[in-house]
Amino acid sequence: MDESPVRRPRIDALPENTRYRDTGCDLYPSCLRCPLPRCRYEEPGGAPAMLRTGRDATIVRLSREQGLSVDELAARFGLSRRTIFRVLRAARQPEELQATG
Repeated sequence: MDESPVRRPRIDALPENTRYRDTGCDLYPSCLRCPLPRCRYEEPGGAPAMLRTGRDATIVRLSREQGLSVDELAARFGLSRRTIFRVLRAARQPEELQATG
């Protein structure tokens, strides 16, 4: 009776030595070809938070460099004026803390 032990993959095995199904997520069909810097499931707040961060940086940049008004930014991004004010205020707060510190 030859009972060979069941081989389980090592926890630290290289990806090419494991049976990995690259199923992706609802944003991208492949994890290995995903353009996001971090996995949406590893980021606090998930994909919406990641997308908001880029959007907010663009809003601040357009406000500073091109001098777009709150109304113009709200129309361009499909957001409320209140959201634009929040984004701009959040960008100013670190600068204000450095000026007073």
